[in-house]
Amino acid sequence: MNSLVNEIQQARAQFVSVSEDSLIVDLTDGRTIIVPLVWYPRLWYANPEERQKFEILGDGEYIHWPDLDEDLSVSGLLLGRRSGESSDSLKKWLEERKK
Repeated sequence: MNSLVNEIQQARAQFVSVSEDSLIVDLTDGRTIIVPLVWYPRLWYANPEERQKFEILGDGEYIHWPDLDEDLSVSGLLLGRRSGESSDSLKKWLEERKK
């Protein structure tokens, strides 16, 4: 396994914040990841209170938003992975939120 893969797999979140348009994750090794919220539609469409209600799980490997049913991995963030949710699934989720 090369060192970059190992570095990505071992990356852990220490602190998370969400602004109006960005997800900011401070890692335990001192790096900071900043990604646009538009990459994650459930976060993009969430209200500020929902965005701030998250949990860091798996010793910092994952970030979970229980009210949004959204889970992101730190390794996925480092690799620049956007949401893989289908447009049909997102549409259904948005319709459920209106109820």
